[in-house]
Amino acid sequence: MADWLATNAYLHLLRAQARSQAAYRASFAMDVLGSVLGLAVDLLAVLVLFRVTPAFGGFTLPEVLLMFTLSATAFALADLAVGNIERLRRYVRTGLLDAVLIRPLRVLPQLLAVDFALRRVGRAAYAVILYGAVLGYAGITWTPGRAALAVVAPLAGAVLFGAIFVATATVAFWWIDSGELANTLTYGGQNVTSYPVTVYSGWFRRLFAYGLGFGFVAYYPALYLLGRPDPLGLPAATGWASPAVSAAAVGVAAVIWRIGVRHYRSTGS
Repeated sequence: MADWLATNAYLHLLRAQARSQAAYRASFAMDVLGSVLGLAVDLLAVLVLFRVTPAFGGFTLPEVLLMFTLSATAFALADLAVGNIERLRRYVRTGLLDAVLIRPLRVLPQLLAVDFALRRVGRAAYAVILYGAVLGYAGITWTPGRAALAVVAPLAGAVLFGAIFVATATVAFWWIDSGELANTLTYGGQNVTSYPVTVYSGWFRRLFAYGLGFGFVAYYPALYLLGRPDPLGLPAATGWASPAVSAAAVGVAAVIWRIGVRHYRSTGS
């Protein structure tokens, strides 16, 4: 009963946010269009890149587009679901988090529901459409395993990005002006995952592709879908590692979040 009441409360918060944001239709339409154009510009950058080179990191345009749209879909879904957690530092700075803490509801779902940005639906929908189109363009030889991974991979990638959103936002409990650090790992991570891991080298590849798991968002699932061997030598089954990597990221983010909430001592105002 208590869980049902809590879920109902979260849904009421989401509906209230959706109604308030859609009330000004012209403004809402411009916000949605702006979010879609941002992804369109990123896509244009990939197409321009291949105007001057036939391959990038050893991969052709259809192959890179598959990685790009996989990454874009995963990030857009994560940004839609939990991207607004980056506003946590404002709640901590102003003391508004105190009002959230005293309510008989979980803190994280409240923050996600209260600041839900409906405009991001446009970017997520556009990313999914692009991903579906590229799946048909990339020349994939379909098998049941590849069909399953085509669905699982962007969802697992979204979970990984969501965990990183939460973990980096939690730093605000100790360091309020941590926005640039968070953006480096979230929006910067999305840029890293948009291209083959082979274009990076040394410590950068080890840290971002493997240490933070970004290589498992799009690169390794794309290799599996395309039936291509990994130039870096990992087995084909690595393409299915994304759910396990995402689950590990969620576990780490959950621990960091709990420690951060317990560390919070209000503003004193």
